[in-house]
Amino acid sequence: MTKKENRVVQGRMVTPESLAERIEDDSVMDAESISDTDRECPDCGGPVVSVGYMPSVMEFVTGYKCQDCDWKATDRE
Repeated sequence: MTKKENRVVQGRMVTPESLAERIEDDSVMDAESISDTDRECPDCGGPVVSVGYMPSVMEFVTGYKCQDCDWKATDRE
């Protein structure tokens, strides 16, 4: 089983589930561990983290969130 780590995003400690809910703007069924990415935020240049999650039983999404500002995206876009 993968260890699910908490991270600091925009000055708040988040769990994988709470980060996925911030990206999705809704509740999620399950989330994997938060991972660092090689991406920079297109808005502020800050570090971007990713989390894989299931918003529903039929869908798996990878979400991306800047650790410093409000920017977020998913692999749906």
